[in-house]
Amino acid sequence: MKSALATRPNVRVGASRKTAAARAVTRAQAVAAPTTLKKGVVTGQDLIDVLNHAKVHGYAIPAVNCTMSPVINACLEAAKKANAPMIVQFSNGGGVFMAGKSASNEEQRAAVKGCVAGALMVRELAELYGVPVILHTDHCAKNLLPWFDGLLEANEAYFAKHGEPLFSSHMLDLSEEPIHENLEICKKYLARMKKINCFLEMEIGITGGEEDGVDNSDAAPEDLYSKPEEIYEVYEALQPIAPDFYSIAAAFGNVHGVYSPGNVKLTPKILKNAQKYVQEKTGSSSDKPVYFVFHGGSGSSREEIREAVSYGVIKMNIDTDTQWSFWDGVKNYESKNHAYLQGQIGNPEGAEKPNKKYYDPRAWIRKAEEATVARLLDAYEDLNATNACAKGTK
Repeated sequence: MKSALATRPNVRVGASRKTAAARAVTRAQAVAAPTTLKKGVVTGQDLIDVLNHAKVHGYAIPAVNCTMSPVINACLEAAKKANAPMIVQFSNGGGVFMAGKSASNEEQRAAVKGCVAGALMVRELAELYGVPVILHTDHCAKNLLPWFDGLLEANEAYFAKHGEPLFSSHMLDLSEEPIHENLEICKKYLARMKKINCFLEMEIGITGGEEDGVDNSDAAPEDLYSKPEEIYEVYEALQPIAPDFYSIAAAFGNVHGVYSPGNVKLTPKILKNAQKYVQEKTGSSSDKPVYFVFHGGSGSSREEIREAVSYGVIKMNIDTDTQWSFWDGVKNYESKNHAYLQGQIGNPEGAEKPNKKYYDPRAWIRKAEEATVARLLDAYEDLNATNACAKGTK
Protein backbone atom coordinates (compact mmCIF):
# COMPACT_ATOMS: atom_id res chain seq x y z
CA MET A 1 0.00 0.00 0.00
CA LYS A 2 1.42 3.37 -0.93
CA SER A 3 0.97 6.06 1.71
CA ALA A 4 -0.23 9.49 0.70
CA LEU A 5 2.60 10.76 2.87
CA ALA A 6 5.14 9.44 0.41
CA THR A 7 3.85 11.79 -2.28
CA ARG A 8 3.88 14.99 -0.29
CA PRO A 9 6.41 17.51 -1.55
CA ASN A 10 9.38 18.32 0.64
CA VAL A 11 9.44 21.68 2.38
CA ARG A 12 12.71 23.60 2.46
CA VAL A 13 14.24 24.16 5.91
CA GLY A 14 14.13 27.85 6.73
CA ALA A 15 11.04 28.38 4.61
CA SER A 16 8.97 31.48 5.12
CA ARG A 17 6.39 31.66 7.90
CA LYS A 18 3.67 31.61 5.25
CA THR A 19 4.98 28.29 3.87
CA ALA A 20 5.35 26.90 7.38
CA ALA A 21 1.77 27.87 8.15
CA ALA A 22 0.56 26.15 5.01
CA ARG A 23 2.41 23.03 6.09
CA ALA A 24 0.77 23.25 9.51
CA VAL A 25 -2.66 23.38 7.86
CA THR A 26 -1.82 20.12 6.07
CA ARG A 27 -0.93 18.60 9.40
CA ALA A 28 -4.09 19.83 11.11
CA GLN A 29 -6.22 18.25 8.38
CA ALA A 30 -4.34 14.96 8.75
CA VAL A 31 -5.11 14.85 12.50
CA ALA A 32 -8.84 14.46 11.88
CA ALA A 33 -9.77 11.17 13.52
CA PRO A 34 -10.41 8.31 11.09
CA THR A 35 -13.66 6.41 11.44
CA THR A 36 -12.18 3.03 10.55
CA LEU A 37 -8.95 1.36 11.68
CA LYS A 38 -7.26 -1.49 9.86
CA LYS A 39 -6.95 -4.76 11.77
CA GLY A 40 -3.65 -6.60 11.88
CA VAL A 41 -0.23 -5.03 11.30
CA VAL A 42 -0.49 -1.40 10.17
CA THR A 43 2.06 0.60 8.19
CA GLY A 44 2.12 3.86 6.22
CA GLN A 45 -1.18 5.71 6.18
CA ASP A 46 -2.90 2.96 8.19
CA LEU A 47 -0.33 3.58 10.94
CA ILE A 48 -0.91 7.35 10.77
CA ASP A 49 -4.65 6.71 11.07
CA VAL A 50 -4.06 4.81 14.31
CA LEU A 51 -1.76 7.50 15.75
CA ASN A 52 -4.18 10.27 14.82
CA HIS A 53 -7.07 8.30 16.28
CA ALA A 54 -5.12 8.07 19.54
CA LYS A 55 -4.25 11.76 19.54
CA VAL A 56 -7.79 12.96 18.80
CA HIS A 57 -9.47 10.58 21.24
CA GLY A 58 -6.96 11.20 24.02
CA TYR A 59 -5.31 7.84 24.56
CA ALA A 60 -1.86 6.31 24.11
CA ILE A 61 -0.84 2.86 22.92
CA PRO A 62 1.24 0.52 25.09
CA ALA A 63 4.52 -0.66 23.54
CA VAL A 64 5.91 -3.87 25.00
CA ASN A 65 9.43 -5.20 24.55
CA CYS A 66 9.01 -8.80 23.40
CA THR A 67 11.73 -11.39 23.88
CA MET A 68 9.87 -14.61 23.05
CA SER A 69 6.62 -15.86 21.56
CA PRO A 70 4.70 -16.09 24.89
CA VAL A 71 5.26 -12.35 25.46
CA ILE A 72 4.00 -11.66 21.94
CA ASN A 73 0.95 -13.83 22.60
CA ALA A 74 0.23 -11.97 25.84
CA CYS A 75 0.40 -8.62 24.00
CA LEU A 76 -2.02 -9.73 21.31
CA GLU A 77 -4.41 -11.29 23.83
CA ALA A 78 -4.43 -8.15 25.97
CA ALA A 79 -5.08 -5.97 22.91
CA LYS A 80 -8.01 -8.14 21.89
CA LYS A 81 -9.50 -8.05 25.40
CA ALA A 82 -9.02 -4.29 25.64
CA ASN A 83 -10.27 -3.78 22.05
CA ALA A 84 -7.38 -1.42 21.48
CA PRO A 85 -4.21 -1.10 19.38
CA MET A 86 -0.95 -2.66 20.56
CA ILE A 87 2.69 -1.95 19.77
CA VAL A 88 4.85 -5.07 19.68
CA GLN A 89 8.47 -4.02 19.77
CA PHE A 90 11.88 -5.67 19.90
CA SER A 91 15.07 -4.33 21.41
CA ASN A 92 18.53 -5.25 20.16
CA GLY A 93 18.99 -7.67 23.04
CA GLY A 94 15.47 -9.00 22.54
CA GLY A 95 16.30 -9.75 18.92
CA VAL A 96 19.41 -11.66 19.97
CA PHE A 97 17.33 -13.67 22.44
CA MET A 98 14.70 -14.40 19.80
CA ALA A 99 17.45 -15.77 17.54
CA GLY A 100 18.90 -17.95 20.32
CA LYS A 101 21.67 -16.94 22.70
CA SER A 102 24.08 -19.45 21.16
CA ALA A 103 23.83 -17.84 17.71
CA SER A 104 26.69 -15.56 16.70
CA ASN A 105 25.81 -11.87 16.71
CA GLU A 106 28.77 -10.91 14.56
CA GLU A 107 27.88 -7.80 12.57
CA GLN A 108 24.51 -7.77 14.43
CA ARG A 109 23.24 -10.70 12.36
CA ALA A 110 21.50 -12.48 15.24
CA ALA A 111 19.86 -9.24 16.42
CA VAL A 112 18.55 -8.58 12.90
CA LYS A 113 17.43 -12.16 12.26
CA GLY A 114 15.72 -12.44 15.65
CA CYS A 115 13.77 -9.22 15.15
CA VAL A 116 12.78 -10.23 11.62
CA ALA A 117 11.65 -13.65 12.82
CA GLY A 118 9.55 -12.02 15.56
CA ALA A 119 8.03 -9.58 13.08
CA LEU A 120 7.08 -12.36 10.68
CA MET A 121 5.43 -14.26 13.53
CA VAL A 122 3.41 -11.20 14.50
CA ARG A 123 2.34 -10.67 10.89
CA GLU A 124 1.06 -14.24 10.70
CA LEU A 125 -0.94 -13.97 13.92
CA ALA A 126 -2.04 -10.35 14.25
CA GLU A 127 -5.18 -10.56 12.11
CA LEU A 128 -6.50 -13.37 14.34
CA TYR A 129 -6.88 -10.87 17.17
CA GLY A 130 -8.94 -8.24 15.34
CA VAL A 131 -7.09 -5.08 16.45
CA PRO A 132 -4.44 -2.79 14.91
CA VAL A 133 -0.88 -3.91 15.68
CA ILE A 134 2.20 -1.74 15.23
CA LEU A 135 5.54 -3.52 14.70
CA HIS A 136 8.43 -1.51 16.11
CA THR A 137 12.03 -1.76 17.30
CA ASP A 138 13.29 0.02 20.41
CA HIS A 139 16.40 2.09 21.27
CA CYS A 140 19.17 2.03 18.68
CA ALA A 141 22.24 3.92 19.84
CA LYS A 142 25.05 5.00 17.52
CA ASN A 143 27.11 1.87 18.17
CA LEU A 144 24.12 -0.27 17.07
CA LEU A 145 23.59 1.38 13.69
CA PRO A 146 24.65 -1.82 11.85
CA TRP A 147 21.59 -3.45 13.45
CA PHE A 148 19.42 -0.58 12.18
CA ASP A 149 20.92 -0.93 8.70
CA GLY A 150 20.13 -4.65 8.69
CA LEU A 151 16.55 -3.99 9.71
CA LEU A 152 16.10 -1.43 6.95
CA GLU A 153 17.49 -3.87 4.41
CA ALA A 154 14.89 -6.41 5.57
CA ASN A 155 12.19 -3.74 5.26
CA GLU A 156 13.29 -2.78 1.76
CA ALA A 157 13.28 -6.40 0.62
CA TYR A 158 9.80 -6.90 2.10
CA PHE A 159 8.58 -3.66 0.52
CA ALA A 160 9.79 -4.80 -2.91
CA LYS A 161 7.61 -7.91 -2.63
CA HIS A 162 4.58 -6.63 -0.72
CA GLY A 163 4.41 -2.86 -1.23
CA GLU A 164 4.83 -2.11 2.48
CA PRO A 165 7.68 -2.44 5.01
CA LEU A 166 7.99 -5.47 7.28
CA PHE A 167 8.01 -3.21 10.36
CA SER A 168 5.74 -0.25 10.95
CA SER A 169 8.48 1.85 12.54
CA HIS A 170 11.91 1.93 14.15
CA MET A 171 13.55 4.00 16.86
CA LEU A 172 16.89 5.80 16.67
CA ASP A 173 18.20 6.82 20.08
CA LEU A 174 21.09 9.19 19.50
CA SER A 175 20.30 11.26 22.58
CA GLU A 176 23.83 10.82 23.93
CA GLU A 177 25.30 12.46 20.81
CA PRO A 178 25.45 16.23 20.21
CA ILE A 179 22.07 17.43 18.96
CA HIS A 180 23.38 18.41 15.51
CA GLU A 181 24.82 14.92 15.00
CA ASN A 182 21.62 13.33 16.32
CA LEU A 183 19.57 15.28 13.79
CA GLU A 184 21.91 14.73 10.84
CA ILE A 185 21.81 10.95 11.31
CA CYS A 186 18.05 11.00 11.83
CA LYS A 187 17.57 13.05 8.67
CA LYS A 188 19.62 10.60 6.63
CA TYR A 189 17.71 7.58 7.87
CA LEU A 190 14.28 9.24 7.70
CA ALA A 191 14.86 10.06 4.02
CA ARG A 192 15.59 6.39 3.39
CA MET A 193 12.66 5.18 5.50
CA LYS A 194 10.18 7.53 3.85
CA LYS A 195 10.71 5.76 0.54
CA ILE A 196 9.22 2.57 2.00
CA ASN A 197 6.64 4.26 4.28
CA CYS A 198 8.47 3.27 7.47
CA PHE A 199 7.93 5.63 10.42
CA LEU A 200 10.76 6.97 12.61
CA GLU A 201 10.85 7.48 16.37
CA MET A 202 13.78 9.55 17.64
CA GLU A 203 14.92 10.58 21.11
CA ILE A 204 16.10 13.92 22.40
CA GLY A 205 17.27 14.43 25.95
CA ILE A 206 18.06 11.39 28.06
CA THR A 207 15.73 8.92 29.73
CA GLY A 208 17.41 8.04 33.02
CA GLY A 209 17.90 4.62 34.57
CA GLU A 210 18.91 1.38 32.86
CA GLU A 211 17.23 -0.75 30.20
CA ASP A 212 18.48 -3.57 27.99
CA GLY A 213 22.14 -2.79 28.67
CA VAL A 214 21.83 0.98 28.20
CA ASP A 215 22.68 2.63 31.53
CA ASN A 216 21.89 6.34 32.02
CA SER A 217 21.59 6.16 35.80
CA ASP A 218 24.40 8.72 36.17
CA ALA A 219 22.91 11.23 33.70
CA ALA A 220 23.08 14.89 34.68
CA PRO A 221 19.70 16.09 36.03
CA GLU A 222 19.41 18.84 33.41
CA ASP A 223 19.68 16.23 30.64
CA LEU A 224 16.48 14.55 31.87
CA TYR A 225 14.37 17.52 30.72
CA SER A 226 14.04 18.57 27.07
CA LYS A 227 13.61 22.22 26.17
CA PRO A 228 10.85 23.46 23.80
CA GLU A 229 13.51 25.01 21.55
CA GLU A 230 15.21 21.61 21.17
CA ILE A 231 11.96 19.90 20.28
CA TYR A 232 11.22 22.58 17.70
CA GLU A 233 14.72 22.06 16.29
CA VAL A 234 13.80 18.40 15.72
CA TYR A 235 10.52 19.41 14.07
CA GLU A 236 12.30 21.90 11.84
CA ALA A 237 14.86 19.30 10.75
CA LEU A 238 12.55 16.34 10.11
CA GLN A 239 9.28 17.91 8.96
CA PRO A 240 10.57 18.86 5.48
CA ILE A 241 11.79 15.30 4.87
CA ALA A 242 8.68 13.37 5.89
CA PRO A 243 5.86 15.56 7.19
CA ASP A 244 4.32 14.14 10.38
CA PHE A 245 5.97 10.77 9.79
CA TYR A 246 8.12 10.71 12.92
CA SER A 247 7.67 10.89 16.69
CA ILE A 248 9.80 12.39 19.43
CA ALA A 249 10.74 10.68 22.68
CA ALA A 250 11.35 13.83 24.68
CA ALA A 251 12.74 13.81 28.20
CA PHE A 252 10.50 15.13 30.95
CA GLY A 253 12.02 13.43 34.00
CA ASN A 254 11.12 9.89 32.94
CA VAL A 255 13.41 7.06 34.08
CA HIS A 256 13.83 3.46 32.93
CA GLY A 257 13.56 0.78 35.59
CA VAL A 258 11.30 0.17 38.58
CA TYR A 259 10.61 2.78 41.24
CA SER A 260 8.03 3.29 43.93
CA PRO A 261 5.29 5.80 43.06
CA GLY A 262 6.46 9.31 43.90
CA ASN A 263 10.17 8.61 43.38
CA VAL A 264 10.11 9.59 39.71
CA LYS A 265 9.89 13.37 39.28
CA LEU A 266 7.91 13.71 36.08
CA THR A 267 7.21 17.11 34.56
CA PRO A 268 4.64 16.42 31.80
CA LYS A 269 4.05 20.15 31.31
CA ILE A 270 7.33 20.18 29.38
CA LEU A 271 5.38 18.46 26.62
CA LYS A 272 2.53 20.95 26.85
CA ASN A 273 4.96 23.87 26.60
CA ALA A 274 6.73 22.27 23.65
CA GLN A 275 3.47 21.73 21.75
CA LYS A 276 2.56 25.38 22.30
CA TYR A 277 6.02 26.53 21.21
CA VAL A 278 5.93 24.49 17.98
CA GLN A 279 2.37 25.62 17.27
CA GLU A 280 3.33 29.28 17.64
CA LYS A 281 6.48 28.89 15.55
CA THR A 282 4.68 27.17 12.67
CA GLY A 283 1.27 28.84 12.80
CA SER A 284 -0.34 25.41 13.09
CA SER A 285 -4.04 25.25 13.85
CA SER A 286 -3.39 22.04 15.81
CA ASP A 287 -2.65 22.39 19.52
CA LYS A 288 -0.69 19.12 19.36
CA PRO A 289 1.50 19.32 16.26
CA VAL A 290 4.01 16.75 17.61
CA TYR A 291 3.63 13.01 18.24
CA PHE A 292 5.28 12.39 21.63
CA VAL A 293 6.49 9.09 23.08
CA PHE A 294 6.74 8.26 26.80
CA HIS A 295 9.73 6.14 27.85
CA GLY A 296 10.44 5.07 31.42
CA GLY A 297 6.90 5.09 32.80
CA SER A 298 7.40 2.62 35.68
CA GLY A 299 6.56 4.24 39.01
CA SER A 300 4.41 6.93 37.39
CA SER A 301 0.92 7.50 38.73
CA ARG A 302 -2.16 7.14 36.54
CA GLU A 303 -2.74 10.89 36.90
CA GLU A 304 0.77 11.69 35.61
CA ILE A 305 0.44 9.24 32.74
CA ARG A 306 -2.91 10.66 31.67
CA GLU A 307 -1.60 14.21 31.95
CA ALA A 308 1.24 13.30 29.57
CA VAL A 309 -1.27 11.69 27.20
CA SER A 310 -3.34 14.88 27.23
CA TYR A 311 -0.31 16.73 25.84
CA GLY A 312 0.07 14.50 22.78
CA VAL A 313 1.76 11.31 23.98
CA ILE A 314 0.54 8.54 21.67
CA LYS A 315 2.89 5.71 22.76
CA MET A 316 4.18 4.56 26.14
CA ASN A 317 6.87 1.93 26.58
CA ILE A 318 6.26 -0.86 29.08
CA ASP A 319 9.11 -3.27 29.79
CA THR A 320 10.07 -3.51 33.45
CA ASP A 321 6.51 -4.13 34.63
CA THR A 322 5.79 -6.81 32.04
CA GLN A 323 9.06 -8.56 32.89
CA TRP A 324 7.87 -8.72 36.49
CA SER A 325 4.34 -9.84 35.60
CA PHE A 326 5.74 -12.67 33.48
CA TRP A 327 7.90 -13.88 36.35
CA ASP A 328 5.12 -13.33 38.89
CA GLY A 329 2.85 -15.67 36.96
CA VAL A 330 5.52 -18.40 37.02
CA LYS A 331 6.33 -17.76 40.69
CA ASN A 332 2.72 -18.06 41.78
CA TYR A 333 2.23 -21.22 39.72
CA GLU A 334 5.28 -22.84 41.31
CA SER A 335 4.16 -21.83 44.78
CA LYS A 336 0.70 -23.30 44.27
CA ASN A 337 1.96 -26.53 42.70
CA HIS A 338 5.31 -26.89 44.47
CA ALA A 339 4.71 -30.45 45.65
CA TYR A 340 3.94 -31.55 42.08
CA LEU A 341 7.11 -30.04 40.64
CA GLN A 342 9.82 -31.91 42.56
CA GLY A 343 10.11 -34.88 40.22
CA GLN A 344 8.57 -36.51 37.19
CA ILE A 345 6.76 -39.04 39.37
CA GLY A 346 5.46 -38.79 42.91
CA ASN A 347 3.29 -36.15 44.56
CA PRO A 348 0.88 -35.81 47.50
CA GLU A 349 -1.64 -37.98 45.65
CA GLY A 350 0.71 -40.95 45.54
CA ALA A 351 4.31 -42.08 45.05
CA GLU A 352 3.56 -43.38 41.55
CA LYS A 353 1.48 -40.44 40.37
CA PRO A 354 2.93 -38.65 37.30
CA ASN A 355 3.50 -34.86 37.28
CA LYS A 356 3.76 -34.26 33.55
CA LYS A 357 0.73 -31.98 33.32
CA TYR A 358 2.26 -29.73 36.00
CA TYR A 359 5.77 -29.34 34.56
CA ASP A 360 4.63 -29.16 30.94
CA PRO A 361 6.01 -25.74 29.84
CA ARG A 362 2.63 -24.85 28.40
CA ALA A 363 1.11 -24.98 31.90
CA TRP A 364 3.44 -22.56 33.66
CA ILE A 365 4.15 -20.35 30.64
CA ARG A 366 0.40 -19.89 30.24
CA LYS A 367 0.26 -18.51 33.78
CA ALA A 368 3.04 -16.08 32.84
CA GLU A 369 0.97 -15.00 29.83
CA GLU A 370 -2.17 -14.55 31.92
CA ALA A 371 -0.36 -12.43 34.50
CA THR A 372 1.10 -10.27 31.75
CA VAL A 373 -2.29 -9.85 30.09
CA ALA A 374 -3.68 -8.64 33.44
CA ARG A 375 -0.84 -6.12 33.80
CA LEU A 376 -1.39 -4.84 30.27
CA LEU A 377 -5.11 -4.40 30.86
CA ASP A 378 -4.14 -2.12 33.76
CA ALA A 379 -1.82 -0.26 31.38
CA TYR A 380 -4.66 0.25 28.90
CA GLU A 381 -6.66 1.85 31.72
CA ASP A 382 -3.72 4.08 32.69
CA LEU A 383 -3.41 5.20 29.08
CA ASN A 384 -7.15 5.84 28.68
CA ALA A 385 -7.09 3.25 25.89
CA THR A 386 -9.58 0.61 27.02
CA ASN A 387 -12.06 -0.01 24.18
CA ALA A 388 -10.15 2.55 22.09
CA CYS A 389 -11.09 0.88 18.81
CA ALA A 390 -14.76 1.69 19.48
CA LYS A 391 -14.11 5.42 19.89
CA GLY A 392 -15.56 7.30 16.94
CA THR A 393 -15.29 4.34 14.57
CA LYS A 394 -17.85 2.53 12.44
